Amino acid sequence: MLKIAYHPIYKVPLPEGHRFPMEKYELLPKQLIYEGTCEPDNFFEPVYSETYVDLVHTTNYISDLKNLTLDARAARKIGFPLNSALVEREFIIADGTIKACNFALEYGIAMNIAGGTHHAYTNRGEGFCMFNDQAIGARYLQHTNKAKQVLIVDLDVHQGNGTAEVFKDDTSVFTFSMHGEKNYPFKKESSDLDIALPSHTTDDNYLKLLKETLPKLISDVNPDFIFYLSGVDILETDKLGKLSCSILGCKERDRFVLQLCKDLNIPVEVSMGGGYSKDIKKIIEAHKGELLINSEPFFFIINDYVSFIKTCKGIK
Repeated sequence: MLKIAYHPIYKVPLPEGHRFPMEKYELLPKQLIYEGTCEPDNFFEPVYSETYVDLVHTTNYISDLKNLTLDARAARKIGFPLNSALVEREFIIADGTIKACNFALEYGIAMNIAGGTHHAYTNRGEGFCMFNDQAIGARYLQHTNKAKQVLIVDLDVHQGNGTAEVFKDDTSVFTFSMHGEKNYPFKKESSDLDIALPSHTTDDNYLKLLKETLPKLISDVNPDFIFYLSGVDILETDKLGKLSCSILGCKERDRFVLQLCKDLNIPVEVSMGGGYSKDIKKIIEAHKGELLINSEPFFFIINDYVSFIKTCKGIK
């Protein structure tokens, strides 16, 4: 059984004109069920839980979020209007990733419709990220003795600066970020392995570099659990990316990563990360009219994940 974390609170109202496409979280599960890719039983609803969040984030930061006492400058860096619903949402997203870790251990793979909040530091948030869900998931696995060596594969177009900071002195969690060189964050942290891509990198160069790097990296790190941050903001159509990958290239990226995890029998938790494309017509053209839905490209990637995993693992 493929399990995917989803909760209605993933879509929290934002001010009109806000550039973050919050509506995608509501569209995704509905469309997956409508297309027949998933059934309702594939989804599970995480709950509000503060447990394990303090394995990553400082007590003062958690308290400031809960009490809405974060100073104005710190709140502006996050990019969302700070309110109780958004804070509740972050705790629920973190619980979704924690529970997805357990499902991944059981079934080989599990996903979170939200998450991938890799810009959240131990003591602050930024870039639409408040809590670092995959960092919390990694610490949870180690705290409960369910994993010893963890690899975080971050293929969002933006560097996972928060994740790099969280694990900067922790050799038991290896952080790998392949991202746009001239993109946010403009002051980057040092991951264990950073690959900075020049603007307008295309499918061929992107995939060649990934396929040369990841198998050797997994062999060297020898993880017993992998977190995959699968942002689709590498697409040429993305408003906040600067790369030139196609939807087919993005699909091949995801197929390669997940096939590698399957072949090596390493459980993987997938958090979705960023995706800000606006031109739906180009996405539809790339899929040759396969799916006609007024949504973000994020959906198509998840659809490919689920279909691929069903095929290779025999999941129903």
